[in-house]
Amino acid sequence: MRPGSIASLLIALALLSSAAWAQSAEQNLPSAPSATQQNSQPKPAAPQPAPPQTEPSSPQQPSTAETSAKAAQAEAAPAPAAQTEQLQSPPAKSPAPVSSPLGGGPSEDESVLTLRRTVNEVHLVFTVTDKHNHYIKDLKKNDFKFLDDNKPPEEIRSFRSETDLPLQVGLLIDASNSVRDRFKFEQEAAIEFLNQTIRRKYDEAFVIGFDVTPEVTQDFTDDTEKLSIGIRMLRPGGGTALYDAVYYACRDKLLKQPQVGPTRRAIILLSDGDDNQSHVTREEAIEMAERAEVSIYTISTNLSGSGAHGDKILERIAEATGGRAYVPFQITEVANSFAAIQEELRSQYAVAYKPAAFKSDGHFRTIEVQANLKGLRVRSRKGYFAPTQ
Repeated sequence: MRPGSIASLLIALALLSSAAWAQSAEQNLPSAPSATQQNSQPKPAAPQPAPPQTEPSSPQQPSTAETSAKAAQAEAAPAPAAQTEQLQSPPAKSPAPVSSPLGGGPSEDESVLTLRRTVNEVHLVFTVTDKHNHYIKDLKKNDFKFLDDNKPPEEIRSFRSETDLPLQVGLLIDASNSVRDRFKFEQEAAIEFLNQTIRRKYDEAFVIGFDVTPEVTQDFTDDTEKLSIGIRMLRPGGGTALYDAVYYACRDKLLKQPQVGPTRRAIILLSDGDDNQSHVTREEAIEMAERAEVSIYTISTNLSGSGAHGDKILERIAEATGGRAYVPFQITEVANSFAAIQEELRSQYAVAYKPAAFKSDGHFRTIEVQANLKGLRVRSRKGYFAPTQ
């Protein structure tokens, strides 16, 4: 064979081999690749090029223009009530807070009476009664005088009569030895109160029994059956640490429970008022109630009717927090006291205002609400702690 023919035959064999290899390579490609992937397949016997170097970044990073627009929109939008800053920790002299469903939060002076850092707005709930202790529910804004740190508010932003504010209620039941003989009746009266008061998907309550230490037998829920079970779980025995129980309920339960809009927070304290085991003082317990925006309603279980020392303590706690003290003279009157508390919780006014000469200095600012009509009594909280910068 001539040299030229041999060269031609070799070229033909090379072309046939190349075509067969290409067909095999095509069959080994991933299914349904993108156009980019197809174009980037390496050619036979050629080294694969290194991918281009890119800066690592989080997925879906917005552009600078998008970020600026969103920031401006967030700044212009009003802060929702659910994001109002709430106090989350006790004073420096007090024990460190335990964990809660909300976890960590702002510093101790962030909020009382739902004080918003951004607009310095105070939300206050109060009740009005006449000289016969009948609730007055049809008054207007001009029927009252409001003082914040002895100064009229810079602006009253809203005022309305409220008969069905959402409730956050803590039921604190003295389970010490001193109440053993009437404990069963008190449990049943408390169960009836919650059944009549707590509304599904609107209100919520928790149950704490206390002797030497507080014990949560039912956390926040709107299920009255669970609350009833929590009450029936309580067993009397041991000493009485009343102030510790109030302090704990305010700091570790109510203070850390979120609020959406105006909410009525209350503690129903069922006790004889005698404390012999607490680590905090009565005034420290009251201060924590002020920080947690809680009104405390007390029902004395001391049935002697002789103005016992414990009754005076309960009256002091109720008066200081804008609540009310009930002193039944018979065990059957305990249920009547619960019914009176239920009526008060549904008979209130809600006002929102901007304080004058406000300073974010962490100091306690007093609140005073006066009725312009004679013979009326206003029951409200005494003040709040301003936030700190």
